[in-house]
Amino acid sequence: MRSFTYSLITCAIIAGTAQAQEKQTHKDESDIETLVVTASPLNRSVLESATPVSIIAGEDLKQRLAPTLGETLKNVPGVHSTYFGPVSSSPIIRGLDGPRIKVVQNGLDVSDASRVGPDHIVSAEASNATQIEVLRGPATLLYGSGAIGGVVNIVDNRLPTQKREGVDGQVAYLHDSVSSEDTFSFNVDGGTGDFAWHLDAYDRKTENYDIPGPAEADSDEDTGELENSFIDANGFTGGLGWVQDDFRAAVSFGKLESDYGIPGHSHGHDDEHGHDDEHDEDEHEGEEEHHDEDEHEEEEIFGRLKQDRYQAMVDFLKIDSFINELHFHTAYTDYTHAEIEEGEVGTVFDNETFEARLWGKHEEVAGWTGVLGFNLVDTDFSALGEEAFSPATQTETRAIFLLEEKRSGDFLWQLGARLEDTEIKPDNSFFEHDEDEHEEEEHEGEEHEEHEEHEIEFDTQSYTSLSLSAGVVWSLSDKSSLAFNYARSERAPTSAEIFSNGLHIATGTFEVGAGFEIELEGDEVEIVQSGNSVREEVSNNLDLTYRYVGEDVEAHFSIFFNQIDDYLFQQNTGLYMEDDHGHDDEDHDDEHEDEHEGEEHDEHEGEEEGLPIFLFTQQDAEIYGFEAEIDWHINENLRLDTYADVTRAELNDGSNVPRIPPLRIGAELHWEADNWHAELGATYYAKQDNIADFETETDSYTLVNAAFNYYTNIGDAEWVLFVKGNNLTDKLARVHSSFLKDDAPLPGRSIVVGTRINF
Repeated sequence: MRSFTYSLITCAIIAGTAQAQEKQTHKDESDIETLVVTASPLNRSVLESATPVSIIAGEDLKQRLAPTLGETLKNVPGVHSTYFGPVSSSPIIRGLDGPRIKVVQNGLDVSDASRVGPDHIVSAEASNATQIEVLRGPATLLYGSGAIGGVVNIVDNRLPTQKREGVDGQVAYLHDSVSSEDTFSFNVDGGTGDFAWHLDAYDRKTENYDIPGPAEADSDEDTGELENSFIDANGFTGGLGWVQDDFRAAVSFGKLESDYGIPGHSHGHDDEHGHDDEHDEDEHEGEEEHHDEDEHEEEEIFGRLKQDRYQAMVDFLKIDSFINELHFHTAYTDYTHAEIEEGEVGTVFDNETFEARLWGKHEEVAGWTGVLGFNLVDTDFSALGEEAFSPATQTETRAIFLLEEKRSGDFLWQLGARLEDTEIKPDNSFFEHDEDEHEEEEHEGEEHEEHEEHEIEFDTQSYTSLSLSAGVVWSLSDKSSLAFNYARSERAPTSAEIFSNGLHIATGTFEVGAGFEIELEGDEVEIVQSGNSVREEVSNNLDLTYRYVGEDVEAHFSIFFNQIDDYLFQQNTGLYMEDDHGHDDEDHDDEHEDEHEGEEHDEHEGEEEGLPIFLFTQQDAEIYGFEAEIDWHINENLRLDTYADVTRAELNDGSNVPRIPPLRIGAELHWEADNWHAELGATYYAKQDNIADFETETDSYTLVNAAFNYYTNIGDAEWVLFVKGNNLTDKLARVHSSFLKDDAPLPGRSIVVGTRINF
């Protein structure tokens, strides 16, 4: 299979010089020259962007759809997935994820908890999107320091901005055999005169998904399925708009609810957990039968997400002044994620976010046009419960930004700057609770000792970040261009990266923020507040991109080099925290260790190791690699789409950055004639042996997929029938970048059938 994939790649490269008939656009393609990057207020096309951009839209997007955003985008060049089982997955862009990748909806932050941990789902539904834009590399100028690694913009019609007469939309249904998934969705847009409206909804239910071998990497037991990997999610959005030639205004409201398993973790707790009683009745009302745990000896843990999101926008167009356009976009998000254990609410994460962005376009000055804007974000985050690992925090961000461009002959110059001020205010009572437990558990029955040295008191953390970029797009001909971009970006650390201090139950780790230090006394571990401040990351990123768009061949090649000072990452310390969270009455009675004490790993047979301690630490790092994609129309019926990417990430001490995706090569052969479309593809993932300390290697694997679509008309509506086969060889495969690599392999062979009706 590997040689087959290489052969397809070779054929595609040779095709760059081949002659073919005039290109025929297939149903799952989009015209790259007309795709507009809405994530940029300059509204440039992909070909006019100095930074690498991919846009997935139309039938191509529908073919890629998966229950999670990370899995939907995982075959975009340069993009991989965190893969926390099938239930939660976020995009990894060029080896960077979490707080370095900004996920936005219509340009505004989705404002969930997915940047805090890989077990939290991205609360934006791709099934109702019109297109998804992936900006690879720093996009901090418009989106702030959280976009130091890239941006994923999910674009939908929830804010109607186009005039419509009548009604149009889409209804879709699919069933996936690997998890008994049933997903239903619809989008409807309508309007009359200046008035426009939008409505969408979806419902998704899955059972545990099938796997082709043992769930645990060191086990020989073929479990047949991955326990606790179900999804039960639904949501809807409604929007209203008023659209005129020189004025647009729109508002929307969206609601999302999801219950989903947390794979790899089961517990047999009694009911002695502390929890917020006011949540109990509310959170468990109407619980689905498949969540009942009576048949299981151990108690599964699952997440329950609820989100309400309000968005609004006002655009003033064709203003007769120096500022000829003025745009104001805002969103308020109320997000709650609860971890349910044994029918009780364990830990509850709340996130309330208000964001507003105001920008104006100005008239040409010495050939330069651009936008000047202001951005503010206020976030109130809290985690309540016995297993909360980070204190409640209030984060306020204020920023001004400037984006300018000028066309000079064959060159399009692009400059930008952003000045951002961030304040993070922690609730120190979180640490006082830990100190009280320390006193009760460690010194019960003993004379009270002075413990000033254990007091934890963090001041408000303040950061001022300056980001700059300069790029140029050189039109070599009417078919090709060369783009260069340099970005110097600064990123303020997040509250979790600074203040974490506790068990993160979903990842099975004990997380310690960079605001702490680990001290060893013999074989005991003590976690104390650090006297050193947590510094901003400073990234210097270079991108070089070549694009070719011909009649029969489209090609895109990018190389990048990113040097990051004070790179902040989770390092496996090789130490273990004794698990003081009992799993039955006997364990609770035997609790005697403080949350802030651990033991070094002892290899004695049968000895319980406890939870590995992951410490946020800072080192300089270098991240570099390339992405390539070639789409060759062999003739009017056949086309070959190939891609490859690789990322290397090294720390300044010569060691490797953990959880970096391996080299990947993929190819898909498409056939289309009349109302028929079929494709056969294979993606090869190389062995990953460039690993960090305490990390294990991941074997190579190849995934084979196929799809078949039939298009027909019923009156004025287009009807699409489709069938897809994923992992057709039933390969046991593990994702190196996943925290659950050794507990949750990829799904086995699946057959997906469904239909879409466009009217």
